[in-house]
Amino acid sequence: MIEWTSPSWVQAATAWLDEQLAAAGMRRTGDVTQPHVKAWATALRAPTDRGVVWLKAAGPGTAFEIRLYPVLHRAAPDSVLAPIAIDEPRAWIVLPDGGPTLFQQTGTDQAALVQRMTSAVADYARLQRQVQPSVPELLDRGVPDARPEVMPQRFTEAVESVAEFARSKAGEDQRAAYDRVRSMRGEVERWCERLAASRVGISIDHHDLHPGNILGEEGEPARFYDWGDAVVAHPFFSMFVPLNYVDAEGGGAAALRLRDAYLGEFADLAPPGALREELDLACRLAKVARTLTWHRALQLAGEDHKFASAPLETLLSVAKPAYFS
Repeated sequence: MIEWTSPSWVQAATAWLDEQLAAAGMRRTGDVTQPHVKAWATALRAPTDRGVVWLKAAGPGTAFEIRLYPVLHRAAPDSVLAPIAIDEPRAWIVLPDGGPTLFQQTGTDQAALVQRMTSAVADYARLQRQVQPSVPELLDRGVPDARPEVMPQRFTEAVESVAEFARSKAGEDQRAAYDRVRSMRGEVERWCERLAASRVGISIDHHDLHPGNILGEEGEPARFYDWGDAVVAHPFFSMFVPLNYVDAEGGGAAALRLRDAYLGEFADLAPPGALREELDLACRLAKVARTLTWHRALQLAGEDHKFASAPLETLLSVAKPAYFS
């Protein structure tokens, strides 16, 4: 892990934060705390005379997030927090507090959470369509490329990225499953060809769209944050996480309602059956992209990290026949 928890790093980050707040006409009114330290990023929290702000520092595998925010906010200003300050070389960004997440707002009310998620994914689809013209800039800014035409290569990279773990750490059953996934290259290429022919344009895939990353009060358009897992991809990649989340929380019927609410925002592009077929393929391919996302995020983690097996487990799920898995 970077020196994020060292007093000298926190002191330097706090000094920079105070400078940026002053430049924005703001003033810190209390102590800086560090509630989040992960293998891939850390966040400092600071109260100010205009509310709480957050300084996020990204690790090398997710540093592109800092460059991504201005593009997203310019393309979809109502759906993304407005950065207060950015230091690209150090991968630091200051953001306003966005209020409680959907998860915090709904608490133990499972039905309310599923309803809010269903509404939020429609808002998210509109964001994706707003962002589509900015795809070249996203790629220029280093957002990982998971477009259908490059996914065969990403499949090769994903298989190679977990090879050593599969050989030295996995059990016999997992090694056998790894060999089965390796043999699926031809099938993966066919999925890619089908999605490359889609009338749905390439856009941003948040890649971790769960209720803890969605903001906005009930009745307001949803806003989305924590873009460190994002990739440029077929938009439907994004539905893998929320579909599985809602399926687990509310059942298959609720997940299908969420799916239909999302796909409804693309209804002008293709018949419903074609959109559902593309979503199924996209959610399976998203597992390949997520394998590499895990690999990037864990660059600074040790072999005993609690998520060390996540890249392999994610890749093995490619063999499962449905996206609810």
